[in-house]
Amino acid sequence: MKNNNKLHLKRLGIDTYKEAVVYMRKDCHVCLSEGFEVHARIHVALRGKTILATLNTIAGELLKPNEISLSEYAWQLLEAKENDIVELSHPHPLQSLSFIRSKVYGNALDSHQIQSIIDDISQGRYSDIHIATFLTACAGGHLSNAEVVNLTKSMIKAGERLSWPGDLIVDKHSVGGLPGNRTTLIIVPIVTAFGLIMPKTSSRSITSPSGTADTMETLAPVNIDIANMRRIVEQEGGCIIWGGSVNLSPADEILIRVERAMDLDSENQIVASVLSKKISAGSTHIAIDLPIGPTAKVRSLETARTLDTLFQIVANALKIKIAVDMSDGLQPIGRGIGPSLEAKDVLAVLQNQKNAPVDLRERALKLAGIILEFSPDVKQGEGKALATDLLTDGSAWKKFQAICLAQGGMREPTTASYTHTIRAKQRGRVAGIDNRQLSRLAKLAGAPHNKAAGIELHTPLDTMVEAEQPLFTLHAESKGGLRYALSMLEDISAIIQLELYE
Repeated sequence: MKNNNKLHLKRLGIDTYKEAVVYMRKDCHVCLSEGFEVHARIHVALRGKTILATLNTIAGELLKPNEISLSEYAWQLLEAKENDIVELSHPHPLQSLSFIRSKVYGNALDSHQIQSIIDDISQGRYSDIHIATFLTACAGGHLSNAEVVNLTKSMIKAGERLSWPGDLIVDKHSVGGLPGNRTTLIIVPIVTAFGLIMPKTSSRSITSPSGTADTMETLAPVNIDIANMRRIVEQEGGCIIWGGSVNLSPADEILIRVERAMDLDSENQIVASVLSKKISAGSTHIAIDLPIGPTAKVRSLETARTLDTLFQIVANALKIKIAVDMSDGLQPIGRGIGPSLEAKDVLAVLQNQKNAPVDLRERALKLAGIILEFSPDVKQGEGKALATDLLTDGSAWKKFQAICLAQGGMREPTTASYTHTIRAKQRGRVAGIDNRQLSRLAKLAGAPHNKAAGIELHTPLDTMVEAEQPLFTLHAESKGGLRYALSMLEDISAIIQLELYE
């Protein structure tokens, strides 16, 4: 019998990030014959490659009756081309979904079950509903220490794993929530100038005004494949590239996307996410920056201690060394929030400019010092002084330029065409800063898509201000972007809280 479950591909260019979606007309003969309805999971095959995708239907003339479209992510997974013919069918039941149902009812998962779940997630076999169910079943401390260890191992196994010569490969990660915290771009050149190996893979923004990769991209290319990553690290001892270009811990990006939509930050998932990416990149020694504050990701000392303990347990099980530094998360780090503004702060520190942000400089030096003390050649307690010497004598700046050149050439960060300064309505002391609302406003101005957009903060905590004194300045690349941010500012509660003084 002839198979009529074939349709011609038409590219619509719909970006769903890491979700595989298939688009078909609701009156398509395949939908009618197979009984496919919205949100059905469909098996899509093309030239030996297969994916599972979630169905969205179209009522209209965007597609012809014999046409089908895919989200950009699904398009990439299949390596599809315009007018390719795909074959559609009902998928086989996924055994791993039964493991998730078991977890929902409070049962422990063994290593095989967790690996099966992570493999199916990384290969695009789960819908967002399935992923959300898995995350919810694991949140709130519902994973044992053994399950977190197995989850981390499974996430590593599901992707590429790099290896490097030597037994001391260093890395750093900030748990996050602080705008402007771009210490990585300062730490990497310091520790590589000393001679340590630091192959840094960083993330792009998902919901923040800038990720490390977004900020670095204003200064040098970051879309580097594994072969070129190896060349750069062999040449300069380190790199600062986008992790998505090297397929490390692919399940993690998918999990993070759904977690962010759910506004869910599980301690178990944080530990597995961070360590799986670092170990996949070949790291053996990792410094963890753990900012604590009411509008940071980690809001309490109790949560921070829980994370610290869990990091140590998993690190020991996977035979890596970590050092966790609990730090102040009450306010942004540096002045700039947004890719170009953050890059300018980084350059000011690396070039030892007099007006460089002191907090960014000091936090970077502290973390760099912790990393340097992983080396047997550096005594405990002497790391920060050594890091300071490497920064002040120009070694770090020279190394940063060399890394940028190896990644494709250094460039100047862009400057916004439009700005607007928000001023104090009264005199007072800056008693509080809402990191989340500040980040939200920077995004409304256009960051990170518009590299020069964002916010420049003028008044850190405890600053004494007079009426009409500048608090922060909005930066935008268009008049429309600036107007939009300003229109939304009225709906945002006080970002800078002032305490009156006489």
